[in-house]
Amino acid sequence: MTATADLSIIIVSHNTRADLVRCLEALHSEPPRTRHAIVVVDNQSTDGSVDAARRWPNVHVIEAGSNAGFSRANNIGLRATSSTNVLLLNSDAIVPSGAIDRLVAELDRDPDVAVVGPRLVDGSGRAELSFGRMIGPLNEFRQKRLAASPAVDRLSRQRRYPDWVSGACLLARRTDVEAVGGLDERFFMYTEDVDLCAAIRARGRKILFTPDVEIVHLRGRSAATAPVATNQAYRRSQLAFYEKHHPYWAPLLEIYLRIRGQL
Repeated sequence: MTATADLSIIIVSHNTRADLVRCLEALHSEPPRTRHAIVVVDNQSTDGSVDAARRWPNVHVIEAGSNAGFSRANNIGLRATSSTNVLLLNSDAIVPSGAIDRLVAELDRDPDVAVVGPRLVDGSGRAELSFGRMIGPLNEFRQKRLAASPAVDRLSRQRRYPDWVSGACLLARRTDVEAVGGLDERFFMYTEDVDLCAAIRARGRKILFTPDVEIVHLRGRSAATAPVATNQAYRRSQLAFYEKHHPYWAPLLEIYLRIRGQL
């Protein structure tokens, strides 16, 4: 690992070998000019992900020893590094040339900004709604409606300061992440990015979404390998989020999910 790295790129892997290889190939084909280290934290993959990642001598691979979940695995990567900035990057993301350097430049431009998220598009170039308002009963409904509407392309082309940006590609200052204790590990998978941004905003810091940087996100690839378990993990994280941020609504959500057999 590069001891003098300014940026640590942390990639959590769980049985997405082909995506992980594609992600690492993109990072190596035209690497960022920013001094960086790449850390892969593997959540007990059984598909050869660890061996594949070790093909690159400059990739530091950490085996979590179990399926520790997204938040805990990222925290393992954070504790193993000491760079000024950290980039949380999904294994199913493909980073074009220069994108990471432009993200870092956005972070450097404004000392009040703690987190930067890029515009995310799928393999066909369709935009993802990768930012939004704080999760709550009405905002969740609104977010789902917007995500399925043609307005996503227009909305994702506007620079803004939302409540959160997606953890699929999230650049942050280490000082801000450490000030809030890292990612909350009660969120095994999903909502951890919203919670992290909420904690950082509570300290008076800004979250920036920039459409000037675009990342390809082949979303849902990890979930496709275990759809039932993924949905259960999402619902558990959703309930934990409401228990933390909206305790009044949490019992109602739990009843609703139990009635639907989703807990």
